[in-house]
Formats: sequence, C-alpha cells, structure tokens
Amino acid sequence: MNEQASLLTLFTSSFLAATLLPGGSEAVLVGVLLAYPDLHWQALVLATIGNTLGGMSSYLIGRFLPDEQALHKRLGNHAQKLDWVRRHGSPILLLSWTPLIGDILCVAAGWLRTNWFWALFFIATGKFARYWLIASAFN
Repeated sequence: MNEQASLLTLFTSSFLAATLLPGGSEAVLVGVLLAYPDLHWQALVLATIGNTLGGMSSYLIGRFLPDEQALHKRLGNHAQKLDWVRRHGSPILLLSWTPLIGDILCVAAGWLRTNWFWALFFIATGKFARYWLIASAFN
C-alpha cells in the first residue's frame, strides 16, 4: 500500500472508530507510522481529524434523539453518562476517546445541546492527546 492509500485508510478507520460502529484506529495508526515514519505528523493530524469528525457525527445524532425519558429507556445502564455530561459540560468530552463510553458521551453532549464549538474543541483535544501518546511511543 502506498503512502496516500495508507493515510486514507487511517482517516477512514479513525472516522469509523469514533462513530457508534465498533472499531479501533490505533492499530492502523501504528501500522502507518511503522511503514512510513516520515508521515508522523500527517498521520497524527489525519487520525485526529477523522476521529474528531466521527465524534461530532455522534454529537449530531444526539441532537436528533427523542425526549429524556425515551432516551433513558434506550440507554439503560448508560443513562448515568448523561448526568456526567450535564454536570461537567463540554470538558467531559476530553474523555471522548475512551472505548464505549466516549461514543455515549458525544451523543449525550449533542442531546443536551452543549455548545457545538466547545464540544468540537474538547473532542479534538482529547483525541489528539490520545493519538499523540500512541504516535510518540513509535517515534
């Protein structure tokens, strides 16, 4: 696979991994970094952008969810994440990179109508920090 195809695969996997679909992009990032060490920053930026856009798509889904009672019923045991977002606001989205919980936090932030700019900022910051730590280990 050439450099451009590797970066496109990284972007796509990063986006999909941050949606409600299962998947992980860390292995793809590591693969790109091992195959093309000179693409360190490009890979880091593309993974962050893709993962952030995926998180924002979950945020957007949250904007279209039904009322609180129906949402609590659908979320079941995960309904407490709504309270986390309600209490902490957009900064809780620094944890949007975490498996399972991150997707729900993004959806909850959208449903609670947190400010989209701050949601974007904190999602991007958390996701960049995670990718930067991974990339630094392979630099």
